[in-house]
Amino acid sequence: MKYKQIKWLILTIPTITIALWEYIRHKFLLSYISMDMGNILSPILVFIVTLVFLRHLFSILEKIQEELRQEKTKKAALIEREKLARELHDGIAQSLFLLSVKVNKFGRNNDLKDDPDFQKIKQTLQHIHEDTRQAITNLKYIPNEEPFNWTETIYQYVAELKNQHLMDVQLEWEIKENTLSPKEKVEIFACIKEAVVNVIKHAKTNQVWIHAKEIDNGWTCQIRDQGIGFTNKTIQSKKGYGLQIIKDRAKDMEWDFSMKRMDNQTIIELKKENI
Repeated sequence: MKYKQIKWLILTIPTITIALWEYIRHKFLLSYISMDMGNILSPILVFIVTLVFLRHLFSILEKIQEELRQEKTKKAALIEREKLARELHDGIAQSLFLLSVKVNKFGRNNDLKDDPDFQKIKQTLQHIHEDTRQAITNLKYIPNEEPFNWTETIYQYVAELKNQHLMDVQLEWEIKENTLSPKEKVEIFACIKEAVVNVIKHAKTNQVWIHAKEIDNGWTCQIRDQGIGFTNKTIQSKKGYGLQIIKDRAKDMEWDFSMKRMDNQTIIELKKENI
């Protein structure tokens, strides 16, 4: 029912009701109902009709107004998100790209190709740039209004890996939603992404296994691949910078971090044991 129709019904129903009542009373009921009694029944009848019909119309009207208010709020939020995304793209993202070009030029001019500190700076700059681009992309979409299920983000990430990077990712996620705190969810997801990025860049394989499960006194999460493996020199070099990020995150969260080579597999494990 349209907004204007509801307003006209609200205006006309009481008038039509009293007109019909007066017609029926004078035409058919005058010999049964006195004039005084009819005058008393008139407002009572209008009141009953108002309760039965107009209350329902008012509730529909309020619902429509609430939907309009929500639409205006969503539109305003979307405009602000688009504005923020445009500012990030035209400002920070462009500055980061220009800075990346200058850093690469500086590295070539000073022959810093094999300098580990310079490579760390490049990778840090690259991570910041990728995060900024991802933030811009996220701002262009309206957030999902359905109840948020964090575990779904893991499955969505795996789907993106399969589609965008042609990775064969086997995911077994057995940690319950309420087992992890909000901060733990952020950190473990960041560690998984960092580990997978390392596989894509350095392991020379497109197969990854992610297995997370609950244990008696906590949980454990493993990221495995059958790539070329690693050495201590690899960990200490530029290729080990991403691993150091994971290690630092685990240390800050008081998780156990381990990395080993077993049965031609590289295994990164994060473990939390409740005391």
